[in-house]
Amino acid sequence: MYLVLWLTVSYACSNSSTNLPTNCQIDKIVVLKSKRKMMVYQNNQLLKTYTVALGLQPVGKKQFEGDYKTPEGNYYIESKNKQSAYHRNLGISYPNAQDQSYAKAKNKQAGGEIKIHGLGKKQQQFGKLHFLVDWTHGCIAVDNQEIEELYKHVAIGTPIDIEP
Repeated sequence: MYLVLWLTVSYACSNSSTNLPTNCQIDKIVVLKSKRKMMVYQNNQLLKTYTVALGLQPVGKKQFEGDYKTPEGNYYIESKNKQSAYHRNLGISYPNAQDQSYAKAKNKQAGGEIKIHGLGKKQQQFGKLHFLVDWTHGCIAVDNQEIEELYKHVAIGTPIDIEP
């Protein structure tokens, strides 16, 4: 059991330890929820893979406010916040018109405030191991060093594809 845990942690930490090239510009983000991986691209070339934590209820598409699910679908980065409670964040354009329409048809709110973000004060003690448990309210979390890197290389308008 400990060997499996050690191998998992070692793989995940080594997989995201390489820094992005200094002058790169990420032009596409793909998240594979089932694998807890986020890949970033420039000109269709994979630059780096990050291991991420997701919402407390990671299986299935986000449908309503408070369901703790991470959205699935095609979105874009709509904002950047360097004063976030979770170190820094990149705002994701959830909910889109389809998400809003679905929630409205069920007489519910779609929710919002979905971000790629770093660690809050409660999670900082876990550092790179934060991903061992899904802990967000629907966001995609990386460690603080990783969100610093992403914040620098991701522009508003960058597409993000979140897959099951």
